[in-house]
Amino acid sequence: MSDQDEDLETGELREAIAPADAGDRVDAWLGKLWPDLSRSRVQGLIGAGKLSVDGAPVTHAKDKPRAGGRYELILPPPEPAAPQPETLPINVVFEDAHLIVIDKASGMAMHPAPGSMRGTLVNALLAHCGESLSGIGGVARPGIVHRIDKDTTGLVVVAKHDAAHHGLAKLFAKHDLERVYYAVTRGAPKERVATIENRLVRSNEDRRKYVVARDPNTEAGKLAITQYWTIETYGQQAGASIGQPAAALLECRLHTGRTHQIRAHLTHLGCPLIGDPLYGKQRAFKTEGPHADEAADAVAAFPRQALHAAVLGFVHPVTGEELRFESALPADMAELLTILRKL
Repeated sequence: MSDQDEDLETGELREAIAPADAGDRVDAWLGKLWPDLSRSRVQGLIGAGKLSVDGAPVTHAKDKPRAGGRYELILPPPEPAAPQPETLPINVVFEDAHLIVIDKASGMAMHPAPGSMRGTLVNALLAHCGESLSGIGGVARPGIVHRIDKDTTGLVVVAKHDAAHHGLAKLFAKHDLERVYYAVTRGAPKERVATIENRLVRSNEDRRKYVVARDPNTEAGKLAITQYWTIETYGQQAGASIGQPAAALLECRLHTGRTHQIRAHLTHLGCPLIGDPLYGKQRAFKTEGPHADEAADAVAAFPRQALHAAVLGFVHPVTGEELRFESALPADMAELLTILRKL
């Protein structure tokens, strides 16, 4: 085994050749090779595209090291401890002295994280709000009380000072607000309308994922409740019995707000989100009819999980005003549905 460290202007490059006995997972092997990097740190760098083998990117931390492969890990330079303001395009749908509601685009993370300290909604809000932000936790920063995934689109509310932050946090803790998502799925749930209520726990196979606890009486994990309605179904699954749609559009209402809740629940029902890189089944999309190939190509090319936060309603934590906001489907999801409706 050989390794070398080289200082780069953009950070640090680490190289290593994987022996035949490197282990079962590439993140575990690298964590042992470079003990100054935690396993979670290595996983974050892999997720940020910083690890390659023989020039090709490594996309899964659980991959087995390739014997004899030359691995290159790029460590970004140290980032400032506090997020920095950045002038980035954001769609503001409501703003007053207390809070701001944003219609977030796909590809923008909510807040900075190791390996991704820039280009986030927090960076954008620091620039947009400027001096209107007061101290939250003693620091001038936006108050994030709920999150949507980086590639999920739609509505989020952010506090601008401590009082609004505490008020919003109470609303979310009590689930005393309206949150509606639209989801486009592979296949469709057996019941057109239902409420899913169970507990979500981390997957033992992939710690990035959440799954439904096998024991319904377990105290592990967190209670998660999602109510859904099937709005439309599309086509017929090739080779399946009659009545098994190839895809569906669902309206999902959150009664709790757990990490990956909708993604995990729909996967549990056997109809994962189209385009979901973590939960979506990667098998080919097979359907029937004259537009089957067009639909299969559109599904394969869809670049993200087809999930949109369409409605957000709550009582203003400072003024007491009832607020409700709606966001139209983004162009990529609308185009996908146009193609699926041809089935």
